[in-house]
Amino acid sequence: MRPAWLEQRERGSELGVRLIVGTAFLAGRAMARLLLYPACLYFLLFSIRSRQASRKYLARALGRRAHFIDLFRHYFAFATVALDRFFLLKDRYDLFKIEVHGEDILQEVLEQGNGCLLLGAHLGSFEILRAAGTSQQLEVGMVMYEDNARMANAVAQAVNPALPQRIIGLGRLDSMFKLYDRLQNNAWVGILGDRVLPNGEQMAAPFFGEPALFPTSPYRIALMLKRPVLFMTGLYRGGNGYELHFEKLFDAQAVPRDARERVIEQALRRYAARLEHYCREAPYNWFNFYDFWESARQAGASPETVGAGPAVAGADPSS
Repeated sequence: MRPAWLEQRERGSELGVRLIVGTAFLAGRAMARLLLYPACLYFLLFSIRSRQASRKYLARALGRRAHFIDLFRHYFAFATVALDRFFLLKDRYDLFKIEVHGEDILQEVLEQGNGCLLLGAHLGSFEILRAAGTSQQLEVGMVMYEDNARMANAVAQAVNPALPQRIIGLGRLDSMFKLYDRLQNNAWVGILGDRVLPNGEQMAAPFFGEPALFPTSPYRIALMLKRPVLFMTGLYRGGNGYELHFEKLFDAQAVPRDARERVIEQALRRYAARLEHYCREAPYNWFNFYDFWESARQAGASPETVGAGPAVAGADPSS
């Protein structure tokens, strides 16, 4: 079963991305943000399926019917975070005001010196971690699926040629083995845990009152290597403001072998619960513009079966 997000094609053109990024670097962030208004309006009017998915998600997160202005704010938040990524790749941290919550948790894990898995989501900005990582002398490798954002990634690599060195591309035969290798060598690795890949093991968890599928491989790798797992998100708060949040999900060092499946389920459910919490707190920050719950419905997951084990089992190199 091919996940719905893989069916989404990248919109726009590389030339258009380069034009906006070039304008941003020459004229400044404020001027570049003005270009985002007509661009967001265009995509909002003509990306019908994404607009429908945005409306359905926002109705859940807002607890009311989503209006046109809500949809525009959702698109504009996405475009802003995407633009800010290029400034962060240029190390322009001075442009942003960043509040860090849970810095004591981050420092505690750093002092252990054993590496860590940062489990994020398509929620706000993961790149904003670069700003906090500089002050903490923290370098984080990133696991990401590159094939559905080739144009943006091409421009990102032109901005920061060193970018490929810290990225592990998902969807390849050796992806999870590379992730395994970095964690085994006490590195910090970030992965977004709210999208599943074909043939990967998945488990259903409650998410906005309906089952949704999440990958289990990050938890299995952390358990095999006995590495701590932190939930991390960088929420965009408007203007030039971001908030970084760090929370403990679980510490694999304290988990006995016979309790692994139970711990995976508990950790995955906690991840889904914290993701929902932050989606409600910053609803325009979640950037999955497709029916997130469709794959669970197709797999036959129901509220009664959530937590009973994997909803869909596939070939997982971490198993």
